[in-house]
Amino acid sequence: MEQGVSFDIELIRRYDQSGPRYTSYPTAVEFDTSFDEAAYRATCARSNESGRPLSIYFHIPFCDTVCFYCACNKVVTKDRSRVAPYLDRVYRELEMQGALFDDSRVVEQLHWGGGTPTFLNDQQMVELMETTRRHFKLADDEVGEYSIEIDPREADANTIALLRRIGFNRMSLGVQDFDERVQKAVNRVQSEAETMAVLEAARAEGFRSISLDLIYGLPFQSVETFMNTLERVIAVNPQRLSIFNYAHLPTRFKPQRRIRDEDLPTAEVKLDILQATIQRLTEAGYVYIGMDHFARPDDELAIAQQAGTLYRNFQGYSTHADCDLIGIGVTSIGKVDNTYGQNQRELDEYYAAIDAGRLPVFRGIELTRDDIIRRDVITRLICNFVLDIPAVEAAWGIDFKTYFADALDKLQVMVEDGLVELDAERIRILPRGRLLVRNICMTFDAYLAAKSGPVGFSKVI
Repeated sequence: MEQGVSFDIELIRRYDQSGPRYTSYPTAVEFDTSFDEAAYRATCARSNESGRPLSIYFHIPFCDTVCFYCACNKVVTKDRSRVAPYLDRVYRELEMQGALFDDSRVVEQLHWGGGTPTFLNDQQMVELMETTRRHFKLADDEVGEYSIEIDPREADANTIALLRRIGFNRMSLGVQDFDERVQKAVNRVQSEAETMAVLEAARAEGFRSISLDLIYGLPFQSVETFMNTLERVIAVNPQRLSIFNYAHLPTRFKPQRRIRDEDLPTAEVKLDILQATIQRLTEAGYVYIGMDHFARPDDELAIAQQAGTLYRNFQGYSTHADCDLIGIGVTSIGKVDNTYGQNQRELDEYYAAIDAGRLPVFRGIELTRDDIIRRDVITRLICNFVLDIPAVEAAWGIDFKTYFADALDKLQVMVEDGLVELDAERIRILPRGRLLVRNICMTFDAYLAAKSGPVGFSKVI
């Protein structure tokens, strides 16, 4: 499969709109409280019949300082004593969750996100992994994909050695931008030396994949300054890069009110940064995976995309498509069987549920057959940029042209604009359509079609 991407600024401007990132379909906007603990327990019992492997996501919400751009669910505090009460509840949730799944089911994927997972001290990190192993069977290091998000200001070589020793073999490092003026404007002052020390330690300890995260659209950024950061990142040759678009939504996210509108680059400058970034990463040999993500051609994500086996979930792109995902901790979302379930979003409510001996699932959704079919189509497009129509028809017993008549009508404009190629056998997203893959997937979204007015999603570019 051709894995290139083409930048067409006029098309991007014309298709500039808000839309889902499709880490799930239906999206979390459709979750409701009729899906509760009882529904979740019934789902887990049903899922045991499948024998599918498991994936576990842990949300560690604490941060020492607030990054003004951040839109994550977090608790900003310098009081490290707040970790112990949180972990006590996480351990009890692990025990309750572990009892729901057959012992024969193996965890093949595990991720600590946040917040800042390394807000935990060494003993707490060891204890959390040991408790996880007590309640779940983890695959060995060769099979398991065990990842953690790292703030280099909260880690050093000793931390990295500990993380590798307790089982982590992948990490993502938050960089955002090395420019000091940008860092001060977003309250994320982090030296290049700090970042590179963690990266080199991870390589020395045998981490198999290292991803660096950058953000464009932050205060005072220009093409020149962002390219300076990018060149320094390319020089260390990470397996993966995530280049995120900063969405300035100060009415929704209070920390963003500390960022002045007049300091932000214009929409035109943001697009220039994106274009220059794509061109430079392509020259450096990186493959555009999709949705802000780039990888070296020998990385497992690029290989999976080439083979048509790439998958997408709440942690982003993945090679483990067949796992049931268990969400642990405040606000975590799981995907078990054909359902999504989310834990309480506030610490007090999360604690109250656990203390009462209840799982903290408070909302979610059970997918209909139509949801499952559309999720399959959207996943294939957003992961692999191509859809084998006869394969979808065979998998679901449908006539594609009839079932998706409305979507195919909407796609005709995109065909004329050169975003997609469409015939009876397949839908292929062309290089100039790959940056607009969210727009293409939106044509198959039955929930969006039924809505009018804004629904709170970020801009597609």
